[in-house]
Amino acid sequence: MLMPKRVKRRKQFRGNMKGKALRGNKISYGEFGIVATEPAWITSNQIEAARIAMTRFTKRGGKVWIKVFPDKPVTAKPAETRMGSGKGALDYWVAVVKPGRVMFEIAGVSEDQAREALRLATHKLPVKCKIVSRAELEGGEISE
Repeated sequence: MLMPKRVKRRKQFRGNMKGKALRGNKISYGEFGIVATEPAWITSNQIEAARIAMTRFTKRGGKVWIKVFPDKPVTAKPAETRMGSGKGALDYWVAVVKPGRVMFEIAGVSEDQAREALRLATHKLPVKCKIVSRAELEGGEISE
């Protein structure tokens, strides 16, 4: 699974996910991509599942870029634990995704194959997504 090698601080505040993605909202490497249309936390397991779904469908042809990285630690306390006594232990890592963020890109395969691979990947993710081409994104803003 994806996770940082080392971090400055072990535990983080939850934060908020207001607004649209200001960075990572363009297709910069591939020809087609998955764009989030709602905010969410995406776990390292979900990112890995989407990656596997894409590479399996394309039979390892083409190239896949993962444009999100889970660098936010999420803590959890054990079940049936009383309140208090500090923050829980680190449980898993998430990537914060805002609307408009390009999460995955693909190139080197036909358009039909790319769209189907990305469709399979969207089923693994907890957000509503749009499959877009580089031309669509450069043409204008993606609306819901």
